[in-house]
Amino acid sequence: MMSEFSTSLRLGWHVVVRNWTVYKKDFVANISPTLADPALLLTSLGMGLSPFIGGINGLTYAQYLAPGMVATTALFSAFFDSSYGFYVRMTFESIFKAMLTTPIGVREVVIGEFLWSALRAGMMGASVGLVLGVMGLLPNPWALLAFPFIAGTLAIPCAAIGLLAAGFVRNMNQFQTVYSFLIAPIFYLSAVFFPLDDRPILGTVVNISPFYHGVRLAQMTAWGRLDFSQLAFHIAALLAFSLVLGLWASRRIRRKLIS
Repeated sequence: MMSEFSTSLRLGWHVVVRNWTVYKKDFVANISPTLADPALLLTSLGMGLSPFIGGINGLTYAQYLAPGMVATTALFSAFFDSSYGFYVRMTFESIFKAMLTTPIGVREVVIGEFLWSALRAGMMGASVGLVLGVMGLLPNPWALLAFPFIAGTLAIPCAAIGLLAAGFVRNMNQFQTVYSFLIAPIFYLSAVFFPLDDRPILGTVVNISPFYHGVRLAQMTAWGRLDFSQLAFHIAALLAFSLVLGLWASRRIRRKLIS
């Protein structure tokens, strides 16, 4: 069993290498939106609204927004690459058809895509964290060490959602529906922009979103307000979402690639 898994992991790594080889050809163009979007959000909302909003739980509004940018980077980088990106590689470039003529199978393709999403999000999360640190928005500077792991872990269920979207849509236009009715709501309503302490119904509903658990982990770490029972809960929730959504995505992509 372990030998079979290690073989799949090794073959899946070839998918990571292939994606990295393509990604680094336009490295600056690829990372620019990931770094620019959080910076613009922090500047326009954080810096712009802080004087009007005042403090939130002892934090400026910019400090409140900051850790959510790390989670946002993981969400968008993982989802878009695993939805639009995967669909293009599958439908127009026939990358996976070529891979399946080698020892790489569907399981290795999915494992490789998850590994790539996690590593890419970890790298992006670390980069955004450095920007936040330079801007002086991290009350707990040690959070810089945790951000790559939080972003990488969060990327797995977010990538699974992207793969599921790629497995179900019939054309690229339908990704807009997925974004509008799934990704956008969990982005705007998962405590990135406002606390949910006084909104018990919404605070309960967002627990079904893996993104919310990543946001809370980033916030607790960045603010230095570590409640270990809450940490354990959010980590367990992320791992559970990763397992359930990952298995579902794997089955759906298997049906898509071998059909």
